[in-house]
Amino acid sequence: METLMMPFSPRFIVLTICCVVTVLLIGIGIYDHKVFLIIPILIFGGLSLLGFRDLLQQNHAVLRNYPISAHIRFLLEEIRPEMRQYFFESEKDGMPFSRDTRAVVYQRAKMVLDKRPFGTQENIYAEGYEWMHHSMAPRPHASEQFRITIGGPDCAKPYSASVFNISAMSFGALSPNAVRALNAGAKKGGFAHDTGEGGVSPYHRENGGDIIWEIGSGYFGCRNRADGTFNAEEFARVASDDQIKMVELKISQGAKPGHGGVLPAAKVSEEISRIRGVGMGEDCISPAYHKAFSTPLQMMAFIGEMRRLSGGKPAGFKLCVGHKWEFLAICKAMLQTGIYPDFIVVDGNEGGTGAAPLEFMDHLGMPMREGVNFVHNALIGINARDRIRVGASGKIATAFDISRAMALGADWCNSARGFMFALGCIQSLSCHTDRCPTGVTTQDPTRNRALSVPLKTDRVYNFHHATLHALAELIAAAGLDHPQEILPIHFSQRVSSTEVKSLAQLYPSLRPGELIDGTEDVRFKDAWAMAQAESFSPAS
Repeated sequence: METLMMPFSPRFIVLTICCVVTVLLIGIGIYDHKVFLIIPILIFGGLSLLGFRDLLQQNHAVLRNYPISAHIRFLLEEIRPEMRQYFFESEKDGMPFSRDTRAVVYQRAKMVLDKRPFGTQENIYAEGYEWMHHSMAPRPHASEQFRITIGGPDCAKPYSASVFNISAMSFGALSPNAVRALNAGAKKGGFAHDTGEGGVSPYHRENGGDIIWEIGSGYFGCRNRADGTFNAEEFARVASDDQIKMVELKISQGAKPGHGGVLPAAKVSEEISRIRGVGMGEDCISPAYHKAFSTPLQMMAFIGEMRRLSGGKPAGFKLCVGHKWEFLAICKAMLQTGIYPDFIVVDGNEGGTGAAPLEFMDHLGMPMREGVNFVHNALIGINARDRIRVGASGKIATAFDISRAMALGADWCNSARGFMFALGCIQSLSCHTDRCPTGVTTQDPTRNRALSVPLKTDRVYNFHHATLHALAELIAAAGLDHPQEILPIHFSQRVSSTEVKSLAQLYPSLRPGELIDGTEDVRFKDAWAMAQAESFSPAS
């Protein structure tokens, strides 16, 4: 009896109704010859077939229990991110970037009013709230576009860089039009564009903007096709291009440090094959480790070789800090070999434009602030800070983000997602699906055609220009002339509802040469003792 009543239970009633209506419509149509009933017959008949399919399939239990009606659940789940973004997010909600941060990038990119009315929406008494101190004797706004010189004593071709540049994003991850617009904006604004590890594409070269060439573990653009190893001759040929201003060795990245990547053979187009130097019909593999070196000493020698092969251009490396002793082993290798990088870019684990496993994205790697400050202090501790520039990347979009990073030890900042917003990215979180709604992160030509290169070039330039203008206003309000003058003492952080500490207290500095002399600082003492230039493994 219970089985016979199942079609009339709330779980199955929708299917029952569809079946009954379909039979009735067919009967009426046959009896009265009503041709117009064909459409409702097809609709209710199709729903009935869908219901029986739901009953028979085994992938989704909810569909077996609620045929037809359970599809509403999947529809709502599909549009849930958009519903939250457009109807339920407050101005300070939204991850990874809040609606307010996205809005200020859009406004600056379009050169429209970016001011806010009626006071802050931040909870200024909440733990973690940060602020910058102003001066009673503010300075006139600096008119210069803040720049720094990158290149140590061993560098024959130092580069004058903006303090705000485009972070590493590869062609392949970004669409051709996105790369074109970013590089054209960099050319117009006089700042640098990092290629990412996917190689220097024609789209990077097309508009003549300054390029930082990133070399990853796949050595794309400078590899031996047979075994994927580094090809010194090809590297020298590409690096000799005057448009390439610096060469950067990628050790790891914020979103997935210690994790390799694979572009399946089916997605390796003829164009990507040519640019990356991989064969058609082969998986394009980025190993988790480098084949060109395996010890800190070898790594320093490789960076020195990169500088020589490039004709004396600044050579450095990028990493997300992991084991402290490993970075300190690199520091010991610098001291032992006398080979120093010209720059180090520190990527925080909050960074990342690409897809990554959840565990890597959420819980692996050191956050940018701690990473930048650790690297800054380590270089002070070996008396190398004056010859090595430090860049910072990881969720940087505003002038406050830049100034805070520079207070903690950065000489300049890179932004990836900030410039993606300037291109029109709406944070749909579909970068890895090839269905980007704005044409920024897709190789589908029918989608990326929507990105107008001339218009987005201006918006990339505007965002950079307006952000540096906001930085100039912040710096002047603090009584300073250049962001390199910012110190940790200029910032405070609320550590509880009743206690405030300066960043100088939260991030104390080492003395020059303190690591060489022997430090008692608990952040460095044990890690320094464990570090060895001959190996990335810790000494016992």
